[in-house]
Amino acid sequence: MRSANTVAAVVCALIGLTGLNPAFSHHSFAMFDHDHQIKLTGTVSQFEWSNPHVYIELDAVDAAGARKHYTIECANPGILDRVGWKFNMIKAGDKITTIIAPLRTGEPGGLLKPVTLSDGRK
Repeated sequence: MRSANTVAAVVCALIGLTGLNPAFSHHSFAMFDHDHQIKLTGTVSQFEWSNPHVYIELDAVDAAGARKHYTIECANPGILDRVGWKFNMIKAGDKITTIIAPLRTGEPGGLLKPVTLSDGRK
């Protein structure tokens, strides 16, 4: 019995070290340009409260005047819940203003920084 427990402990340790365990998997935030920020005002087309990240789909006009659809990545639901966010606080059709760290690729999307909701809450 003792050797079976030892084998189980070694297998668990190896899974954790090799990254096969989804609880330890996560992407880098290097895809976002943290040195630059973009201010967007637009209409939410979808608010996705999901793990591992919450997403805001936003239709906005960029600085050049072009209408674009942005995918904005937020923290995970647990973190957002602890700072006062709720799954129903943003809805499709809401007008919001946000600042994002844009994607380095130039595609319309980024990492959420501050956000101002349609009712003025930040």
